[in-house]
This record gives sequence, structure tokens and C-alpha cells, in this order.
Amino acid sequence: MDSVANEGKTAAIVAYITIIGTIIAYFINNDSKNPFASFHIRQALGIHITFYLLGIVVSWFDTWLISAPFYLFILILWGYGILAAIQGERNEAPLLGRYFQNWFSTIN
Repeated sequence: MDSVANEGKTAAIVAYITIIGTIIAYFINNDSKNPFASFHIRQALGIHITFYLLGIVVSWFDTWLISAPFYLFILILWGYGILAAIQGERNEAPLLGRYFQNWFSTIN
């Protein structure tokens, strides 16, 4: 793990702990602009927004056949992201990670 990842690790991990954590991590990283933390803040923000937007669609259906895969999908994205942050790696979330990096590229 390089020193850049080590310095931004706290903000990167905090970003995955609810949407409030993402906002806090953004402000923690606002002064130092650590690229490792910025990467994970973009990933976490994308995962949280995906959760809320897909959650609206899933809420229209009252069946566990739709709800269970939705929660499993979000859990996999979240777990993948937070484990990468803990390990000091810059791994994009499966399927959507590269889009999160492009959509939220202004976060640095």
C-alpha cells in the first residue's frame, strides 16, 4: 500500500458508511484532495445513489423475488467497495464502478 492510499484510507472507509458518511468523507478530503479517498468517495456516492434510485423502483413490487436480489446486488457493491478501501486498493465496483468514476469526476 502506498503512502497516498494510507493517508486517504480513513476518508475512503468513512465514505461507505451511509450517505452521511460519504458527505463527511467529502469534507474530510476537501482540503487534502487525496486521489485514493476521492476515488472511493465517488464509488460510495454512486453505490448510495444506486441504492436509493433502484430502491424506489423495487418498492413498487411487493415480493421478495425482486427485493432479495436488489439487496444482494447492493450488498455486493458495498462489500466490494469497502473491502477495497480497507485493503488500500482502487478497485471499481462491479458493473457500475467505471460509470461512477465518470459521472462524479468533479469530486477530487
